[in-house]
Amino acid sequence: MKFPGQRKSKHYFPVHARDPLLSQTKQEKRLTRTHVVGIDQTLVDIEACVDDEFLDRYELSKGHSLVITDEKAEALYQELKENDLISHEFAGGTIGNTLHNYSVLADDRSVLLGVMSKDIEIGSYAYRYLCNTSSRMDMNHLQPVEGPIGRCFALISKEGERTFAINEGRMNQLCPNSIPESVFERASALVLTAYLVRCKDGDPMPEATMRAIEYAKKHDVPVVLTLGTKFVIEDDPQWWRDFLRDHVSVVAMNEDEAEALTGIADPLMASEKTLEWVDLVLCTAGPVGLYTAGYTENSAKRETSLPLLPGEIPEFNRYEFSRPMIKKDCSDPIKVFSHIAPYMGGPERIKNTNGAGDGALSALLHDMAANRYHKENVPKSSKHQYNYLTYSSFSQVCLYSNRVSYEVLAQHSPRLSRCLPEREDSLEEAYWER
Repeated sequence: MKFPGQRKSKHYFPVHARDPLLSQTKQEKRLTRTHVVGIDQTLVDIEACVDDEFLDRYELSKGHSLVITDEKAEALYQELKENDLISHEFAGGTIGNTLHNYSVLADDRSVLLGVMSKDIEIGSYAYRYLCNTSSRMDMNHLQPVEGPIGRCFALISKEGERTFAINEGRMNQLCPNSIPESVFERASALVLTAYLVRCKDGDPMPEATMRAIEYAKKHDVPVVLTLGTKFVIEDDPQWWRDFLRDHVSVVAMNEDEAEALTGIADPLMASEKTLEWVDLVLCTAGPVGLYTAGYTENSAKRETSLPLLPGEIPEFNRYEFSRPMIKKDCSDPIKVFSHIAPYMGGPERIKNTNGAGDGALSALLHDMAANRYHKENVPKSSKHQYNYLTYSSFSQVCLYSNRVSYEVLAQHSPRLSRCLPEREDSLEEAYWER
């Protein structure tokens, strides 16, 4: 596993750089591996430039998202192909994007659970999905289905307005018996999206999701949920609050989803409110930057050396050099917050906002996995005096997530094609030295 983020200082990672507290007289044992598990609605994102007449012909509401039938999706796709209107086709899906980016960053294994077309033809949606996915993502447990996986058409009008036409295909047909318990035994996290538990009546996906949560709890694996879109949360915010409280340890969201969940527009205060239900919050806030919020042990808190920040919670980042913990693992828990402005002010030209939040979450997952990896291979390290949730501090997680998010914003695809550079081309080295 690669080191999570960039550092000037050495923290006994990789694990062969042993902590001096660990006796070197013991026989070397084989390194223990870990991975991240995710469930997703497997789909392909198809981007095309169209005119208003095209939208009217397919009865699509401009600027909105609409579910379409298999027949309409096929007709729409064929017309786009025949008129050479498609600009990009990428493997998509919130969790698929996140796991792919995790595997690229960590250069390590992730496990995807979902469905895949049984018969795959060259050029088909399933083929394109596989072509755009990291080879480090384990797809051996995908459930074969008859028919296409999901398709999401992003139709861009002349003025830049995006209209979404979504065809689910067979993406919600994942059955509970296709969730293998064995993949949770050494996992560092189970990653889910809010879309999974909001399907049509009769779809097996929600039951499969709950089966995965059951296995994760059994093996003490943190459950991570990304909220997906504010429209899903707005339907029944109280249901989601209860779901978070009962099943989720870490939640990732943007400022709109945070407001839908809590009723609070300020992302910092919304993050604090969310700590009533979960242990760690990652909240992206567009041009404002990125927040983390969570708990740590009072006796283990570390004060920041960075400027204290104003906000609804005065000097809220005072203890951002602390490391996150599960609240129940703290004997005297305190709340900790951190914030980072967009990396280098954000890209000069944003090519794609789709996937920036997934990129930020993949960095957090890398840090969580690195913590478990290091703990199991160097158990007596001073890094593990407490049962921490991440390898790094709130502040460093912000830095790392922010940097990965920037990389996604600066490219068309929501999936990283390479890991972060070993040395930045810019002179902003102080960004990592902090």
